[in-house]
Amino acid sequence: MEIVIDLAETAQGNANEYFYKAKRARKKIEGAQLSIRELEEKLEKAKERYDKKVSSKKVKIVTKKEWYEKFHWFNASNGMLAIGGRDAVQNELINSKYFEDRDLFFHADIFGASVVILKEGVDADKKVREEAAQFAACYSSAWKQGLSTVDVYCLKREQITKSSSKGSLGTGSFAMKGEREWFRSVKLELVAFVAAKSTEEGEIRKLIVVPGGYEGAKGLKITTGNTKKSDAAKFIAKRLSYEDLDYIMQQLPAGEFSVK
Repeated sequence: MEIVIDLAETAQGNANEYFYKAKRARKKIEGAQLSIRELEEKLEKAKERYDKKVSSKKVKIVTKKEWYEKFHWFNASNGMLAIGGRDAVQNELINSKYFEDRDLFFHADIFGASVVILKEGVDADKKVREEAAQFAACYSSAWKQGLSTVDVYCLKREQITKSSSKGSLGTGSFAMKGEREWFRSVKLELVAFVAAKSTEEGEIRKLIVVPGGYEGAKGLKITTGNTKKSDAAKFIAKRLSYEDLDYIMQQLPAGEFSVK
């Protein structure tokens, strides 16, 4: 290291000059180190904001709804699809457009109920037919009346008609003939859970509501109670971390609830 000495200064004066130079150099180094630390902190915060934004986008992916999601629906434990009308107009639509020869027609034995069609139901075993019957029980006026059970019956395509001795029946009304298969004292009970699927774009989450007798179903147990529908939906949304409150409301029957 080269040291320059000012011969016009005393030894003490030269020493003081180098002391002040060293002091200024230390301050510059400390300032540089502080700037580096501040920059590192800013970069870390920016990274956290980016990660949070990307993570949020992954969970909130909007997916195209299937045709049957405009109705009440579930896949039975053997994979068969069951759909139910939300009102008289949908009951009529299901009967006229989606009720085919190998399907089964389920209806609670009470005035005011969803028409539930189990696709390919003539091939279903007893357990699956019972699931469809419970689904039909839940989406009937029995829930709104606060009942705990209701009888349900099912028929085949050829047993359902829109004609009667008095002429054509009104929207959502049907004439039935022949022997019915009965399911007695069916419990009004549903189970709600969220199914998640990972894709390249992120995680897709969907609320599923199935009858309480569904084999292996784990989630929130929903029965008739004294909690109004909107409050029950909010509770379900919170417990299942599911943000689409409107979709939850659509999946619940009319009436009041108990959620466990």
